[in-house]
Amino acid sequence: MKIIVICLMILYLSTLSYGIFMTGTFRIPAPLLFVCPLIFFFKTRYDGPFMYTRELILLSVAIFLYYVVGLSDFSGFAANLMVIVFCAGFFNFFVGKSPMRFKLSILIFFILLSFSGLVMVFNHFYVAETNEIREFILGDKVIQTPAGISLTQFGFGYHLAALCPFAFVYTCVFKKALLIRLLVLIVCLIFLFLGMQRSVFVAFVVTAFVFVILYYRLKSIVVMLLLVGTGLLFYNFLLKEHLDVVDNIMTKNDHNDAQYNRAGLAEENLRIYMDYPYGLIFYGKNWGDVIYRDYVFSSGITSHNAYLMFFTYLGPFLGLSLLGAIYYKVSLIFANIVCFIRRPENGMLVCLSFAFMGISINALSHNPWLISADGPTVFLYFSMLHLYKMQSDVVLESTIEILPSYA
Repeated sequence: MKIIVICLMILYLSTLSYGIFMTGTFRIPAPLLFVCPLIFFFKTRYDGPFMYTRELILLSVAIFLYYVVGLSDFSGFAANLMVIVFCAGFFNFFVGKSPMRFKLSILIFFILLSFSGLVMVFNHFYVAETNEIREFILGDKVIQTPAGISLTQFGFGYHLAALCPFAFVYTCVFKKALLIRLLVLIVCLIFLFLGMQRSVFVAFVVTAFVFVILYYRLKSIVVMLLLVGTGLLFYNFLLKEHLDVVDNIMTKNDHNDAQYNRAGLAEENLRIYMDYPYGLIFYGKNWGDVIYRDYVFSSGITSHNAYLMFFTYLGPFLGLSLLGAIYYKVSLIFANIVCFIRRPENGMLVCLSFAFMGISINALSHNPWLISADGPTVFLYFSMLHLYKMQSDVVLESTIEILPSYA
């Protein structure tokens, strides 16, 4: 029975992590096939109210306004909403109050992301073979190479944006041996170097910097010097001689840089936004209506900034209100964690929080994010909420048990 449960968990979390929804093999939503048995046949004994009603209402409203009202994309609305609802149901009904199931879910999730990273490394050297593996798992033809278990490089970037901050923070918070920390850091740098996503590297650097300052405090200068020294040694002795041998983060071609200059795209997006300050949906416009004469977006691309596009469609009042409401709880959790970052019992929540921070920063340079039902983002969002809820319940139950002794 346990083997069946673990297999179903692996299959469901792989569809979520890798963004598998409908393929030539699965003519119905793939996550539905694996999450329903977990929810209906292996449900935990949790009898309380549904934990994520508020979040699902807010996310449903945001997705409806953005996809249906803004883009007239009914299929995108339905698909994204289903992915989010399935993930909320997985945590509420299957994981419930079980610490073992939660830990196993986290373990499987990051093993899947690590496997995607390994596939990306081999994809540099064995292109045809690894592309066959990618297409077999994803059930579709891959679009960009090299990448991991994703059709595109930017989609794979979200795997690294979640994995690398989590792995680095985990080794520090749980006080692993210095050698283990250095090895994990080097593996992260290899993934980032070969991953072809500079936005992920920026997200990792910012996340690591913030974590080191908050966690090590006065010792942070020494830790920073150690990290920079490791990076320089890694570059000089392992990477410098191989820059032209394999595609990497530093050898992206000039055409790509010119076409996808994020600063230029964001600046032009802001110019369009100033023409429609209340949001495109209030003017009855969509992206195609406002860019048809714009030379920057003439090819149909967007600004590649998830939040900026959200504000462009919904405007500052509606957009900021929804964004603040959706991220309110996770922001409070992060603020709480910062205050008690060195407490051992908060270790896993610290790791998840900084992984979520890294993946959220990456969305500043790409379109997928929470309301786009990006798998790693959705999983980290609900895992943060769920772990915090579990820990709060434990504290509450302990308090209730202690109170009678003072009577």
